[in-house]
Amino acid sequence: MSLQSGELGENYETTGYGSRVGFGNKPALIIIDLCAAYFREGSPLYHSSYETIIAPLLRVRDAAHQANIPVILTRVEYAKGGRDGGIFFIKSRIPLTCLEEGNALADFHPKINVRPNETVLTKKYPSAFFACPLAPMLIALGVDTVLLSGVSTSGCVRATAVDACSSGFRTMVVREAVGDRHPGPHEANLFDINAKYGDVVTEAETIEYLSGLTQKS
Repeated sequence: MSLQSGELGENYETTGYGSRVGFGNKPALIIIDLCAAYFREGSPLYHSSYETIIAPLLRVRDAAHQANIPVILTRVEYAKGGRDGGIFFIKSRIPLTCLEEGNALADFHPKINVRPNETVLTKKYPSAFFACPLAPMLIALGVDTVLLSGVSTSGCVRATAVDACSSGFRTMVVREAVGDRHPGPHEANLFDINAKYGDVVTEAETIEYLSGLTQKS
């Protein structure tokens, strides 16, 4: 389903949902949990659909660097047994076990070579804002807009989008650069984010916006 179509879209539109907040003046790109576990066959988090987001995400990342904006990558890692993962680890113990310290599945996707001017944050919970220094870091940098990419749409991307909105940032989810293991939750969560918390934008819109910032710098 599309973000705003048919009876569902009409229902939301007539009640005032789905308005655009628009890009701000100083963005940051957040790449969420692009670890090997989502891309390596045999991993409990693996699904072939995730691979489709890599090329668009890398193009957005290159545009972000051209525009000289902050790029933040998040990763997840737990102590052995998940003792630092709380109820979240207990709830999802089987898939999250592959993100315990020392497991190569917790490493970044092979095409994500962290650059010297990028920041890596390690988190334990779905949102990149929860129990992480992301919000104060962005505020100190003067950021007003977050561009979200990564996995998964219904999990950590959605949680980060909600917290980004709650923290006062214009929230943009780059549609082609986020993914989920099934189109149902993927599309449903994009719809809901776009209706209530931020704007779901295309790769082309995002790169055009970043190109405009590059020309100004």
